[in-house]
Amino acid sequence: MTTTSSTTTVSTGSTSVDVPTGLLIGGSWRDASDGGTFAVENPATEETLVHVASATGDDARAALDAAAAAQASWGATPARERAEILRRAFALVQERREDLALLMTLELGKPLAEARGEVTYGGEFLRWFAEQATHDEGRYAHTPENSLRMLVQRRPVGPCLLITPWNFPLAMATRKVAPAVAAGCTMVLKPARLTPLTSLLFAQLMVEAGLPDGVLNVVPSASASSVSEPVLADPRLRKVSFTGSTAVGQGLLKAAADNVLRTSMELGGNAPLIVFEDADLDTAVDGAMAAKLRNGGEACTAANRFYVHESVADEFVSRLAERFRAVVVGNGLDEGTTLGPLVEAKAVDSVASLVDDAVARGAQVVVGGSRVDGPGHFFQPTLLRDVPADARCMTEEIFGPVAPVATFRTEDEAVELANSTEYGLASYVFTSDVRRGLAFAERLEFGLLGLNAGVISNAAAPFGGMKQSGTGREGGFEGIAEYQETQYVGMPL
Repeated sequence: MTTTSSTTTVSTGSTSVDVPTGLLIGGSWRDASDGGTFAVENPATEETLVHVASATGDDARAALDAAAAAQASWGATPARERAEILRRAFALVQERREDLALLMTLELGKPLAEARGEVTYGGEFLRWFAEQATHDEGRYAHTPENSLRMLVQRRPVGPCLLITPWNFPLAMATRKVAPAVAAGCTMVLKPARLTPLTSLLFAQLMVEAGLPDGVLNVVPSASASSVSEPVLADPRLRKVSFTGSTAVGQGLLKAAADNVLRTSMELGGNAPLIVFEDADLDTAVDGAMAAKLRNGGEACTAANRFYVHESVADEFVSRLAERFRAVVVGNGLDEGTTLGPLVEAKAVDSVASLVDDAVARGAQVVVGGSRVDGPGHFFQPTLLRDVPADARCMTEEIFGPVAPVATFRTEDEAVELANSTEYGLASYVFTSDVRRGLAFAERLEFGLLGLNAGVISNAAAPFGGMKQSGTGREGGFEGIAEYQETQYVGMPL
């Protein structure tokens, strides 16, 4: 095994970023134990940006060794000290915002303006949990029979495995790392194979902020299972937090059951966007654009199915079509680009297959509907109408810039259509009657609801789903509790 402190320069034009490309284990950057690497591609050009160390099972076990060794001292570290590390990390993220944004655009493809927005959003988890770290309160009371004093206190759950997705490489890392740090947990972070660079630079900033050796260990790998399997099987691990597909999450839940691990699972989505007849259509169209095309539609919260009241459907589709036609598809580094590439070639294949299926079943293509010639993994922003309920794009997560529209007549029908899925993450409702919207929300089986808003994620709000969209919550007051055990001490009066 070779220890290395080297970084690699990732550059485009006159701009460059130095980023670590090794594994972070026990405070040291090192090569993979077998010397293996994998390539990170720019999806806008299909060019290789850099090669990153590919962790093996031995590396994963070494990372957990480091996390387990650091747990006792880190768990005993004063909350104020943990909070100050997070506060310094927040400041460093702001200082390096252009570098982080550039890396995200290069490895994921999102427009640079959106990447800068993610730096702001991701950084807020560091600031929020810095504030929460010192406000963690237990409880002291007498039992109802007045026979015991009750002391209820919280303690860190212990070493955690954090597995992040490729679509928000900074925000998904900060959303998991920040509450773990605040709670006093050590971590093994497995970033996504497609977009590891942003997470690696973020880890370097956490070290610069003063995080002790072994508290955060980072093991990118070409093979997720070679990292996750040995760590999940080790009884020293006490929690796994995963964001990704429901199918993978189900497998992780089964593996976690063997050691009865605490789990947080943020899984797939199939978000309905519902427009009532009394909706302000300008607001609804703005919300639809944000809910659908943010991150190119590659988001678990993306609006996946559009249900519009039949009396306003023509006008809504007309206005949305005008906005879709104005979208500029291109390299996220180019000025004026508002929609970048999809993350890889098979993502384009998947989106194209869903569109073809809908058209074959009778849907009408209003805008787009086709791939964009390469290089790069591009697909046109696509608006479909009269999409039948059995079309795959109405039942499967699209993860691309495709908006399928169907109509409804009554509230009961809208509820039935919205809830007719095994998923329950995000939903969106547009109506001028707030009381109606709140009453309607109580009938929806989704963990998140945007009422007259297309983007609602916030570090101060609990994020998570119902049904097969997952368990647990990230962010908000609830976020830190996911990394804590509750202990009760009873004492005679």
